[in-house]
Amino acid sequence: MRSIVLDTETTGLEWRQGHRVIEIGCVEVVSRKLTGRRFHRYINPEREIDAGAAAVHGITSEFLQDKPKFVDVFKEFLDFVSGAELIIHNAPFDMGFLEHEFSLLGQGNLTSQITGVVDTLKLAKELNPGRKASLDALCERFEIDNAHRTLHGALLDAELLAEVYLAMTRGQETLMIDLAEPVAVRDELGSLIERAALRVMPATEAELAAHQATLEGIQKESKGKCVWLESPQ
Repeated sequence: MRSIVLDTETTGLEWRQGHRVIEIGCVEVVSRKLTGRRFHRYINPEREIDAGAAAVHGITSEFLQDKPKFVDVFKEFLDFVSGAELIIHNAPFDMGFLEHEFSLLGQGNLTSQITGVVDTLKLAKELNPGRKASLDALCERFEIDNAHRTLHGALLDAELLAEVYLAMTRGQETLMIDLAEPVAVRDELGSLIERAALRVMPATEAELAAHQATLEGIQKESKGKCVWLESPQ
C-alpha cells in the first residue's frame, strides 16, 4: 500500500471565489513506513493573498513572485501522487482546491489518478466523538512534538499528519505482520536469537482440487448454502 500524506496552503478559503493553491507538501508512506520521499513546491497563484490567509501561513505575494505557476509543477506533482491513496486532514478543502487547479488546466481530475482519499479529520471525529480534532489537538493527544509549528506550512503539516495518522491507526499493525521477515526470539537460556523467516508454501494443484471438491460436497449436503462458494457482494 502506497500512501501520500498531503497538505496545501491557499490564497483564501474558497476556490469558488477564485482562490488558488500557493503551496503543496507531500510525504510518502509505504506499508505504514515513511520512506523519506517528499514533494514540496511553492506556487505563484497570479493573484493576491487574503490577509486572513496570510496570517495563518505567513506566505506573502512578494515571496511567491518568482515561484513557478501550477502549470509548471503539475506534471511533477501528478507523477508523485499517481496511483497512491491520499491522506489529508479536512480532505474536501484540499481536494476542492486541487481539482479546481486541474480544471483550470483542462487536465481532467485528480480523483481519477489516485486510488482513494482518507480524511483524517473525519476519521479522528469518528474515533473520538466530541473531542477536538485539529492537527494541533491530535499532535498533543498522540504526544507528537509540534512545538516548531508556529505557522501553518504544507510540508511541515504533512510531516506531522503522517505521524498522527500512523499513531491514530496503530492498532491495524497487528493485521499487517510480514511473516516473511526474520523475527528475534529467545532460546531456552533467554538469549536473543534470530528465527529464520517462515517459508510460504502455496497449495499444489492437487490440494486446490481437493479443497474445491470438499466445498462442492458441503454445497450439496447443505442444499446450496455453502457460504464459501457464494459470490462476493
